Amino acid sequence: MPASLSRRRFLAVPVALGAGALLPSFAAVLAQETPALPDLSDWARVRAQFTLDPAYLHFASFFIASHPAPVRDAIEGWRRAIDRNPFQVVEHGMFTDDASNLPLKVQVAIARYLGGKPEEVALTRSTTESLALVYHGLPLQPGDEVLTTVHDHYSHHESIRLATERAGATMRRLALFEDAATATTASMIERLLQAMAPNTRVVGLTWVHSSTGIRLPVREIATALKAKHPGVLLVLDGVHGLGAVDETVATMGADYVCAGCHKWMFAPRGTALVWANAENWARLRPTIPNFSDLESYNAWMEGRDPNTPTNAARMTPGGFHAFEHQWAMAAAFAMHQAMDRTRVAARIRSLNDQLKANLAQNRKVRIHTPMSGDLSAGLVAFEVAGKSPDEVVKGLLERRVIASTSPYAVSYARLAPSLVNTPEEVERAAAAVHAVAG
Repeated sequence: MPASLSRRRFLAVPVALGAGALLPSFAAVLAQETPALPDLSDWARVRAQFTLDPAYLHFASFFIASHPAPVRDAIEGWRRAIDRNPFQVVEHGMFTDDASNLPLKVQVAIARYLGGKPEEVALTRSTTESLALVYHGLPLQPGDEVLTTVHDHYSHHESIRLATERAGATMRRLALFEDAATATTASMIERLLQAMAPNTRVVGLTWVHSSTGIRLPVREIATALKAKHPGVLLVLDGVHGLGAVDETVATMGADYVCAGCHKWMFAPRGTALVWANAENWARLRPTIPNFSDLESYNAWMEGRDPNTPTNAARMTPGGFHAFEHQWAMAAAFAMHQAMDRTRVAARIRSLNDQLKANLAQNRKVRIHTPMSGDLSAGLVAFEVAGKSPDEVVKGLLERRVIASTSPYAVSYARLAPSLVNTPEEVERAAAAVHAVAG
């Protein structure tokens, strides 16, 4: 068996089955099932892409996305194509090396948004899966330490705990702040650097905390960390920053960025990514067999181990899945590119600043998110005197405002103004909070 097997031969897929006739028809499918983007030049047109229930004000859209029209259309287009001809569409879309390779087209769209290269992007299904793949892939040794914070999400903590437990390494947590609302860049950097130990090999942080809404100054933290500890790796849960913050992920300073795309990016539900550069991918050991790295397949066919460094393709979980959802990721990233990342972030910041300023007028409301837009993004966490977070959310729902509580030991009510909201809706949501506060 020659070493230069094409992707079409990956997993012993037959080549001869209509391959010659398939190419032109598949190109036609690509064109037909990828509709042009609508006019997204103003926020009313952006809001019109969503089919959210108009009976409610939706302030929990960060939890999981409502698919906007371009994403719905892309999903349905690929679903129709697969239903019409499942073997040829999936076989050709997945296992060709040419411009028709659909995961590659997705990686190209993502890399354009992240400011990186397509080969630096691994496609996954959730932030949780992404974090687990990275932490379990790290070459941790007995005695090594992974340092994280007390503020991080269950999925981040558990990914670290399970990986360190298996490797004989340890996990330690620090508090970056006592009160998120009064935290500063300098104080958080100081606390992190003071917590570093000689055996700390990895630092795990979260870009935007779903507990309090604070946005870590990742670029500044990464610069300070690398200056003092250049060999320490920085793993970032980026899910609530991606699509909400004007930042170039590939140059931000994190070694690994893990993020679900089905929240602020509006990508299909069940889609996510990991970004890392080639040097950092090479450090990892895959956990799940892949369907996209040809060297892995060649090595298996020839009865040997892969002889090239680990890369994003090798770390991308294989197996068959909801292809129409993964392939439609490109539409979500194209939509964000069309809206412009700077413009999107400014809109989200403006709506959140408006909400915080309004709520701050009520002495019964305590805001836990920093007032500064430099240390916050799209989440506003707060509490109302004399009421539990659940009572606050219930009271808001009775007033047709959908809010949420943070799923942590210390929980707060949350409102998350986003691109599906208007300034007028922000005022109505704030008025509902004042009514609940009494």
